[in-house]
Amino acid sequence: MIRHVVFFKFKPESAAHRTEALDQLRALPDKIDVIRSFEVGEDVLHSARSWDAVLIAAYDDLQALDIYTRHDDHVEVALKLREICDAVASVDFEY
Repeated sequence: MIRHVVFFKFKPESAAHRTEALDQLRALPDKIDVIRSFEVGEDVLHSARSWDAVLIAAYDDLQALDIYTRHDDHVEVALKLREICDAVASVDFEY
């Protein structure tokens, strides 16, 4: 299994677009069948070291992660998120 973790740091001026982008992200499991688990959460502490949101997902293997990554619906929302984020970071690991 592959765990896919992505952190998002939004631009200050992006508040109007955050909810829409995160809702589109949350809708991906209904569109991409290789997703085994998928959680999207927004930070509640707002500490100096906090990121604004996180995606934690699971896939059967690297091939499934690649299918997800290249899927048109994922690409669309990923491009929107890149536009409204100052930074995006990820970690992918086997478990």
